[in-house]
Amino acid sequence: MILHEDMIQPLTLDALDALVTLDRLSHQGGWSRVQFLRGLGSPDNLLCGMWQDEVLAGVVVLGWQPFDAELELIMVAPDVRRQGIARLLVQTAITRSAALGKERLLLEVRAGNQAAISLYEGMGFVRDGVRPGYYPCAGGQREDAVLMSYPLLTDTTSA
Repeated sequence: MILHEDMIQPLTLDALDALVTLDRLSHQGGWSRVQFLRGLGSPDNLLCGMWQDEVLAGVVVLGWQPFDAELELIMVAPDVRRQGIARLLVQTAITRSAALGKERLLLEVRAGNQAAISLYEGMGFVRDGVRPGYYPCAGGQREDAVLMSYPLLTDTTSA
């Protein structure tokens, strides 16, 4: 299947159950049903998804700040991973954030998630720093968060 950005559409309250199911299937567990509900109803968030055969295959959650956008969550169903859906979701985040005139797209990712870090770097994100011990892990351990950004606006004026 050829993927293109118009396959990713804003989600509505009708998608709430599918969001919760995808969160559970993708082992994210970071968002509760209430958080998804709040996100769907907030002007400060945009939740977009891709459906395949009436099943939610992937989701990106964006948060709007005064000058920046934040990629708050990205998840892809396990049975459709490694097909370019995550890349398409990130590209959609870039496109929609730029369309709103945001200066940067920010994100944080687990330091151990090398696949995601490679994807982001391959798309032009740069590492801005590390937040030590940010993510809880099994057994009481903690994992660092890598902070990354993508410049959306570039200065085209010359001195």
